[in-house]
Amino acid sequence: MTAKVIDGKQFAAKVRAQVQVQVARLREENGIQPGLAVVLVGEDPASQVYVRNKHASTVEVGMASFEHRLPAETSEADLLALVKSLNTDPKVHGILVQLPLPAHLNSELIINTIDPAKDVDGFHISNVGLLGTGQKSMVPCTPLGCLMMLRDHHGKLAGMNAVVVGRSNIVGKPMAQLLLGDSCTVTIAHSRTKDLAAVCRGADILVAAVGRPEMITGDFVKPGATVIDVGINRIERDGKAKLVGDVHFESAAAVAGAITPVPGGVGPMTIACLLANTLTACCRANGLAEPEGLTA
Repeated sequence: MTAKVIDGKQFAAKVRAQVQVQVARLREENGIQPGLAVVLVGEDPASQVYVRNKHASTVEVGMASFEHRLPAETSEADLLALVKSLNTDPKVHGILVQLPLPAHLNSELIINTIDPAKDVDGFHISNVGLLGTGQKSMVPCTPLGCLMMLRDHHGKLAGMNAVVVGRSNIVGKPMAQLLLGDSCTVTIAHSRTKDLAAVCRGADILVAAVGRPEMITGDFVKPGATVIDVGINRIERDGKAKLVGDVHFESAAAVAGAITPVPGGVGPMTIACLLANTLTACCRANGLAEPEGLTA
C-alpha cells in the first residue's frame, strides 16, 4: 500500500484564501479589520523567521499587523505593561507572544496576562480549561490545523480510534481534546508507554508529536491508518542538514492510508490557523457569526 500524501502546504493556502475572503467581507459589510499583534523579545534567529512569516501572512490576507520587537533585556514589568495595553486596544483582536522568551521572563505569567479572548495561540489557562470541558475557546493553532486536515480527509471522525503520541500542553493534550470533541476514542501515549508500537497499531488516526526524529516507524502503523506527523527535527544525514518528522516517512507511508510529510505537512497549517483564530476572535468580539470551517 502506498499512502496518500496529505499536502499541508496546499491545504494551508486554501485556508488562507478562506480567511482572506472573510476578512474582505468584514471590512466591506461591517467596517472592521481584524488585527494581530505579535510580540518578539530578543533576537532568537528561529523566532525572527517565524515573526517575519507571520507578519507577511497577516498582511497578505488583509489583516492589520502590529509588530512589537523588544530587546532581550526587556523587564518583566515592561512586557506585562505592553500586553495589558494590547488587551485594551480595540484594533487588536489577536495577541501572540513569541516563545521562547528570555530566561529571566516568566512565560506562564506573560501568557496568562493576555486577554483569553485575544489569546490566538490558545495557551491561556482559561482557554485550556474551556477546551478541556468542551466549551467554546481559542484553540492552539497546530492541533487545530491537524483537526482541519483530518476532517477534510475523512469527513466525520466519530467512532474512530485515535492515538496521540506526545503529551505536551501545546500539541498532545489539546489534540486529544479536539479528537474527543469529534467523538473519537482517544489514547494519549508517550515515550514511556509500554509496548508503544502495539498501542499505535490500534489507531485509525495516529498523531505523532513526541519530538524524537523518526521514532514512529512502519511497524507502529495499522494498515490503512491516517498518520499526522507534527514533529520537526533537524538532523544530519550524509553530511547534510535535513528536516525530518517524528515519523519515519518511507516505512510508514508503505503501510498507512494517508500521511503528512515533513516538511510541507502540518507546519504550514500553523500560521494559517493563527490567521483563522484571529478572524474568529474578531468575529466573537463584535458579536458576529464565526467563520464556517475555520474553528473547532
